[in-house]
Amino acid sequence: MSHKLRVGELQALYLTEEQIWRTFTTILTTRSKKSATYKYGLLKAMIENLYQVDEKEVVTYEQLAYSFAKIYWNLVIHHGLEQGTSGSAVVNRLIEIQREEGIPKDITFDKLDATIQVKATTRIKTVMKTNVFGALYGDTQGSFYAFDHKEERFQFNRAVLSFMRKYQLLMVDLVNYHMAKMIEKLNDVPHINYLLEKVESIAKRSTLKPFERVLLQYFEKSCFYCGKHLNKGQAKTHVDHFIPWSFVQSDQLWNLVLTCSHCNTSKNDKLPVRDYLSLVVERNEVLVGHQEIVTQNQHLMNYKEEKMIHLYDYSIQNGYENIWLP
Repeated sequence: MSHKLRVGELQALYLTEEQIWRTFTTILTTRSKKSATYKYGLLKAMIENLYQVDEKEVVTYEQLAYSFAKIYWNLVIHHGLEQGTSGSAVVNRLIEIQREEGIPKDITFDKLDATIQVKATTRIKTVMKTNVFGALYGDTQGSFYAFDHKEERFQFNRAVLSFMRKYQLLMVDLVNYHMAKMIEKLNDVPHINYLLEKVESIAKRSTLKPFERVLLQYFEKSCFYCGKHLNKGQAKTHVDHFIPWSFVQSDQLWNLVLTCSHCNTSKNDKLPVRDYLSLVVERNEVLVGHQEIVTQNQHLMNYKEEKMIHLYDYSIQNGYENIWLP
């Protein structure tokens, strides 16, 4: 059985968009055998890490397991939702941690202490090796990704990576809808109230204060967009996602800039005019030049100028056409 595999090699190096769509359709519909929501969880984790790959389209198990643990902590512990009778390993591991640490149910994953997040990630990674990576690999007939349990290495098919970036928001909507539909069958009222909203909101924002401190330490205290000094009078410092958070849905230092309150509020969920793209690329070159920051921030290790440019272009393709100018 495919979920027992310890190594899976890529079976198709080239895929057309039509072939990828057909495979996604199979995964999302009843033609794919599902006893739990794990396949949807892995797809959501893959989407969250589309821009965390290295030059070989590889992400680590640690990165995927962190996203997976966050997804299921918020669904299982925070919202109390069942995820499937025969796929209870993830549920059991998270409940164990909650009881061991005495954590209230109203605490979301991003509010957990970092040591507890690491514990959850480590235990969930073990479950994913047994029940998750091989299962979705089998459904895609080995065409979407390769994996290796010993090296804890997950490699996207380059064509699939480009496809998922190009249709990212559509992928998110499709996965959320079908995941919510399955969860609905496994749970009763009142747990299913506002179910789609619960599934959509599981990737919650974390506090940006640690990033603010780093940026203030290494860069001039001025607004990235309008140049206003942030250390004078009542000018409050804000941290903004250069590419909107609603598209990236993760906090990466290379996508964060210091802003004034006015610019942060008026920009809201919009994409800055392209002139600022070269500025943020230049800023990031300064960031990666500080080895002490790169050592502390693992996402900077995989940062490339092309990543920022592609992210900007893909966000426009995904509907962020309302360009903002301060």
